[in-house]
Amino acid sequence: MRKMVFILVLLIMTSLSMCKSAEWTAVSGGRLSIQSSSNSPFPHPDRAQGHVYNDTFFSFEEHYNDSSVAIFIPDHFDQTETTNLVFYFHGWGNSIHKSIEKFDLLQQFADSRINAIFVFPEGPKNASDSFGGRLEEPEIFKALVSDVIVFLNDEKEIRTFDPGNIILAGHSGAYRVISSILNRGGLTDKVSEVFLFDALYGQVENYTHWLEKYDGRLINITTPNGGTLRNSFELMDDLDDWGIDNRRIEGNVASVEDLQTSKIISIFTTLGHSEVINPFFKLSLISSELERVN
Repeated sequence: MRKMVFILVLLIMTSLSMCKSAEWTAVSGGRLSIQSSSNSPFPHPDRAQGHVYNDTFFSFEEHYNDSSVAIFIPDHFDQTETTNLVFYFHGWGNSIHKSIEKFDLLQQFADSRINAIFVFPEGPKNASDSFGGRLEEPEIFKALVSDVIVFLNDEKEIRTFDPGNIILAGHSGAYRVISSILNRGGLTDKVSEVFLFDALYGQVENYTHWLEKYDGRLINITTPNGGTLRNSFELMDDLDDWGIDNRRIEGNVASVEDLQTSKIISIFTTLGHSEVINPFFKLSLISSELERVN
């Protein structure tokens, strides 16, 4: 009965978009607004009863009932005929606010000087869970992008309704939601680049399909103990066997020039699981194919 009621509420919510009154907070390097969208990952009926992992219960109310979407516009952003977007997804035990603070995401984004807007939907909030919620469903990512674009137009922050290139970036368990977006999100032709921060835990076939069919750009950073090492080596070996150009970098430091030597880069570090995001997020952005604003 509870699940039926939940589904009814969810159906009512789908008629809404970003309707929260806009409040912008000045932060270092730009302005931040936290909005809500009916096309956010959560709530989702598959987590209406919460989730159990290793005998730990994560309740719906605390972990799966937040439809927040953080939107950051850097001070250097310049309106153009299309709007480039960078979507970031957090991993296990994290949230929007915790990740922004812990990994200095907004400052890294601002320092990169790329001409894009940063979008960060809330995932399984502070939970041990890789489930991507509604973003694992067909066309929902496209609907979320539309919500963001319409909101930014209403706020007079952009003058176009056309998304430009989209970058997907994520840490750890974010591999699942990113692969779902590539597979069925509805805007795969718009996704130009993917950055994985110790996140290639699975769905390797979705990433290889995207690389081959859409000529995508991938930066995959792995650690020795995070659990992604085998998949990362397997992916690179497959690319070598198929004759697809890629480069492997060994070490904890890479220059922007290193990251631009191939469209597919794997970096094998000795860093800790949460040490690969900063400054590699900024470096990956600087090395991207998106225009930078001086």
